[in-house]
Parts: sequence; structure tokens; C-alpha cells
Amino acid sequence: MARASLWLFDIDGTLLDTAGAGMSALREAAAESFGADAPPLDLAGATDLGVVAEIFGHHGVEATDKEIERFFEIYLGRLEKNLRDDRFQPRLLPGVVELLDHLEERGVTVGLLTGNLEAGARLKVRRFGIEHHFPFGAYGGEHADRNRLGPLAWQRAELHAGRSFDTGEILVIGDTPKDIACAAAIGARCLAVATGHCGVGELAAAHRVVGNLADPAGWSDFLLD
Repeated sequence: MARASLWLFDIDGTLLDTAGAGMSALREAAAESFGADAPPLDLAGATDLGVVAEIFGHHGVEATDKEIERFFEIYLGRLEKNLRDDRFQPRLLPGVVELLDHLEERGVTVGLLTGNLEAGARLKVRRFGIEHHFPFGAYGGEHADRNRLGPLAWQRAELHAGRSFDTGEILVIGDTPKDIACAAAIGARCLAVATGHCGVGELAAAHRVVGNLADPAGWSDFLLD
């Protein structure tokens, strides 16, 4: 197995759990924007652009760039507040800090590959003091289609590292079938973690599925040549 020299992480359900702070921020932004709640939302593996299009469509409002920008501004303000609100108990998921520190020690290139808007992603990882591990990424405010984010993350990784990466060197870490599909779209491997809303069976198409990231046995061999 080729050594994974580039690790691209999803955020929600993979690195951390906002305990409803993110969903609440979306619903609060919808209420302020439209005077009514958002429709039922499935955020597992979704992109923020895709979610906003769904909310706008539900309310019969054209999703112009200006209106989307306004919605995201409201959402980000609510998200920042919610992440520190005692109503929610956001947390890092097991093994995340230890894994990120180990990757840094090994000189592995690490970035984000997430459905979050970039500013939202930064709020979330900054909340737990892990932002410094992610100098680049591809974000759900750039494309509604998650599969189009992989090539962006790959390109930015090469610019950041000053070297090229073969597909066999790329590992995508996520918690949904959409993360698995995103990895497959660029020919990368996927390490799926059952720490979100999807069970092990739903993640079976990944190269490997683990219960969480706490046990190095689940990921350490990806670092071997």
C-alpha cells in the first residue's frame, strides 16, 4: 500500500460534532431571511451552497449571489455565537488531536475537504484550536457539487507543498457516503469514520471503515511505505 502523503479531512462528524450549533444557525438564518423555518435538511456530506439552494427553493426565492451572500453573513454570525452558547456542547471527536499531531510530526501534508463554507469551516476548527493544522482546503461555498471540490483541494495541496501528489498518495477522511464518492472522483482512497450519522454498513464502499480515530491501528499503516 502506497504511503498517504496528503490527508484531506471532512469536518462535521469527522473532526468534530457541533451538537446542533450548525443546524440551528442555518434555521435561525432562514427565519431571519424568510420569516419562516427552513425545510427538513439532511446535512450529511452536503455542501453549504447546496443547502442554501434547497432553503431558497423551499421558500420560492431566487438564489442570487447577493441574496446568498446576505444569507451566509447571517448564518456565520449565528454560527459563531452558537459555537460558544451553553445550549450546545460541541466537541472534538476521539483521537483527532493525537492524529493531527502525529501527522504534523511525520511531515504529512494536511488540508480540509469539506462541505462547509470556508469562513464557517474556520470558525469550527478555530473553536477547538486545531486551525493551524489546515493551511489550505476546498470548501462548500465554492461548488454545490461536493465531487468538484476534490480537484481544488488536490491543486491547492500541491501549491502549498511545492510538489505533486499521485492519486495513490491521497487519503480522504470522512464520515458519509458523499465523502467516499468525493474521494473516488479523484481516484483517492477513503478512510471512513463511523462518528457521524452513518453506520459502518453505510460506509462499506470506503477503502477502510473505523469506529473512530482514537486507535492508531485504524490509520497508522497509511503512513508506511
